[in-house]
Amino acid sequence: MLARKIGAIGLFAVALSGCVSTHTGDPMKWYAQMNGVPPTANAAIICHGFGCKFKQTVPFDRAADQKLKRILAGGGKSAKAERAAISRAVVWQERRIGKIVGSTNDVGGLDMHNSGKRGQMDCIDESANTTSLLLYAQSRGFLEHHNVERPTARGFFLDGRYPHASAVISEKKTGKAYVVDSWRLPNAKPPDIILVEQWMKITAADLE
Repeated sequence: MLARKIGAIGLFAVALSGCVSTHTGDPMKWYAQMNGVPPTANAAIICHGFGCKFKQTVPFDRAADQKLKRILAGGGKSAKAERAAISRAVVWQERRIGKIVGSTNDVGGLDMHNSGKRGQMDCIDESANTTSLLLYAQSRGFLEHHNVERPTARGFFLDGRYPHASAVISEKKTGKAYVVDSWRLPNAKPPDIILVEQWMKITAADLE
């Protein structure tokens, strides 16, 4: 069992090496590197099972589209308000897809024992899914103050940190980049939205 966990973590580290410390550029290219599928004009392809092992199409029908629009419209006053609205949108989306892909009981944080299980998500799954939501919102004109960026990652074991990835947005006015990280907590809990440089400094000890 221990050998299997170590092997899974090793493969995970290799996967993350393609996006470490990168948070600008075309997010679409990241999907190909991470075995994911970018969103379509009217649907998100939800990853689960760790490393996008399983993929399931979840459409944005008219009701979902309008709900997302209303949530994000609540952040129109400022970039800070929009980040709060993005947090609410991620919670709504995770609750919505949980009923479809079976991720309602997705465990947060480092949970390698759930690798390969349907409905459980590692940070690659979470990054892909959050980025898909944000790309869809951006394509529909629902984001006023931010651009969606390529996901980023931190940690290489050698620096004492587990590899970890997150979705990223950048503030249009200032260029400041923020992670939108829904990995740390269970399904449908508010994501961490903090400056990338602050997120990069977080260690395993900080998460205990």
